[in-house]
Amino acid sequence: MHSSYLYKCRVCGLEQASPPWGEDQRSPSREICDCCGAEFGYEDSSPDSARAYRAKWIGSGAQWFRPKARPDDWDLRSQLAAIAPEFA
Repeated sequence: MHSSYLYKCRVCGLEQASPPWGEDQRSPSREICDCCGAEFGYEDSSPDSARAYRAKWIGSGAQWFRPKARPDDWDLRSQLAAIAPEFA
């Protein structure tokens, strides 16, 4: 995976404070994404699972898991564009 994607959620593209899958990209943190609610290491364990969870999340209105964390200038399309190509 390209290093620019190291800190991005594989489901929604939100930048995280620490790498969701660790520096080695093999050790999921098991934390929950503030935006889509994906648990790193579960809903994003494969490209297919990330795509399926993303489709379900978007289909349900792309609501923030932690609404207070949502920036005022949030743009779904820009954020989705930050997803690693192999998970897009």
